[in-house]
Amino acid sequence: MNSYQKKPAQRTRSLSIIVPTYNESQNILKILDSVGKILPSWIKTEIIVVDDSSPDGTGKVVEEYVKKSKKESGPSIEIIHREQKRGLSSAILAGIQSAKGETVVVMDSDFSHPPQIIQKMIDELQHPECDIVVASRYVKGGSVTGWPFKRRLISKGATRIAQHGLGIKIKDPMSGFFAFKRHIIKNVKFDAIGYKMLLEILVKTKGVIVKEIPYIFTNRKSGSSKLNMSVAFDYVKAVWKLYRYGKSIREKEKRTSVRFLSKAGRFYTVGASGLFVNYLVSFLFGTVLSNLWYLHANMVGIIFSITSNFILNKVWTFEEKDFGIRKTLKQYCLFLSFSGIGAFLQLGMVYYLVESHHLNYPISLLLAVAIASIGNFILNKRWTFKERVWS
Repeated sequence: MNSYQKKPAQRTRSLSIIVPTYNESQNILKILDSVGKILPSWIKTEIIVVDDSSPDGTGKVVEEYVKKSKKESGPSIEIIHREQKRGLSSAILAGIQSAKGETVVVMDSDFSHPPQIIQKMIDELQHPECDIVVASRYVKGGSVTGWPFKRRLISKGATRIAQHGLGIKIKDPMSGFFAFKRHIIKNVKFDAIGYKMLLEILVKTKGVIVKEIPYIFTNRKSGSSKLNMSVAFDYVKAVWKLYRYGKSIREKEKRTSVRFLSKAGRFYTVGASGLFVNYLVSFLFGTVLSNLWYLHANMVGIIFSITSNFILNKVWTFEEKDFGIRKTLKQYCLFLSFSGIGAFLQLGMVYYLVESHHLNYPISLLLAVAIASIGNFILNKRWTFKERVWS
């Protein structure tokens, strides 16, 4: 029996739609028109555009639009001008603080978030057992179109970091298209760092009920993407701050199994980030920065990934603050040795399973990686970072 049937649905009476913008003059009027057409008349709706002083005049375009449409029916439109570009999350927070609706929707203005999904979000939020609705690219029925391989890789990597590093359970915590009941964030203090406000809401509103619905993300046709190195740095900064926030809560956790699994999850998340570092460095040294032979470039990538894995595990997974040269060098050598043992064990197991037991290669590889990574975690936990295994 669906849990939504336990209590009667509660009709949404007022809605605030937050649309952060930066250089979106080519898209903003089209999105405002589209949103206005799909919303039911019985919901009192306001659209809040938060513009970070766009050089292309997005804010002025919205102002002119508001003046012309004042006497027309449909949602009210408010424009918030910010003096400088201060980041997407802080723009969304500014919109939320100005919002009057009992339900809040956050969406982009470039049509990567289809307006027709808003009605489905509202329908889900009618139910008392739903507090947040996330439009998801990664649940059944959802997908992404128009993204190059690199963009997909970055998105998947960021998603894994959020899931394992912050303990978030949903499949698309990096979605920028979501809706929530405004009362759930009452008394929550937000830092609004980085690119994804949803992450902070999910971490700081424990116990809320989240529903994911599928949608097809379509890459923008007008304007330019905001993804750059500054955005990536802000994401890492935001995840670290949210991790520290969660740590203050986790420190109260007395169950050894939970603490063990938490560290294991972080260890494997670091390993996943190492794959990304390996690929990126190998690609740069093999094509962009130099013309190294591809095997030599791959060796450089491996060294960089092992080094980044060591530093992240020392600082994040095992939370060590002692970076004395002798101790750190000794730990690095041990980490390097155990990584080599893990690689040798993985190769041996793949060969044994394929040749002796005639398992197909993908299954053999999966089993070998799983066993080798468990061994790698336990060896480093016990010997490199001097912790009891079951702790």
